[in-house]
Amino acid sequence: MTVELNRFTLSSLRNSEFPIFITQITKIVDNYQIADLHLSKPYANLMLTLTELEKIKVQESGSALSNKINELDNSRDALINAIAAQVKNLSRVNLSVLKPPIEVLERFLNKHGNDIASDNYNAETKRLDDLLAEYTNTPEIKTAATTLNLSMLFDQLKLDNTEFATLFMERNQSGAEVEKIDTRSIRKTTNKELGYFFDAIEYCSREHSDQDYTALVSELNDLVSYYKTQLKARSTRRNNSKEGESEEPEIGIE
Repeated sequence: MTVELNRFTLSSLRNSEFPIFITQITKIVDNYQIADLHLSKPYANLMLTLTELEKIKVQESGSALSNKINELDNSRDALINAIAAQVKNLSRVNLSVLKPPIEVLERFLNKHGNDIASDNYNAETKRLDDLLAEYTNTPEIKTAATTLNLSMLFDQLKLDNTEFATLFMERNQSGAEVEKIDTRSIRKTTNKELGYFFDAIEYCSREHSDQDYTALVSELNDLVSYYKTQLKARSTRRNNSKEGESEEPEIGIE
């Protein structure tokens, strides 16, 4: 029985989604006797692309980690600047009860410098560690922060700085950013092999009428239809979304 496969423009998939889609294709195909369907060679060629696709997954994982690190760095910059700005603003308020805690925090912040947020990743982490250690171990400073309602900012700064240091070390140890790969070339090659494989299925269904390709094609078409639906919905949401709304979720996460 002659069959026809659904297709869509794979360039619509993000780099993080593309390897997942191809892997899902192979998981479906692995449930069938490819040799009996006369598809061994084109499928083997498609399988050869999986090693390179894994490099894309690793690179995307590193990119996600880098994005989180950058987000945390921006947050800790904003927090330490907000603390300094709040102390400065309160110093202009003519309330005698606030003068002692303000003076304590002014001395504390001046000691550690007002340029922490502009330092490089490692230097800023170390300076914030020192600042937060003194804050934690000095009751007078903690009491002053509590009086000026700044405790919450200090607590969040500690959380962000700790997570930043952990993720920064994780990224360096994983070497996620060491290898630079030609993602476009890998995707182009994989697109070609997937196209050849789909063409082979359609061709063999015409040439080998004694074999049943309908079950395999039905599963593949269901997967492709799912992606086409999700991509269309994403496009619609993007067109209707307002500036600043959150990033669309990934399609086809395993």
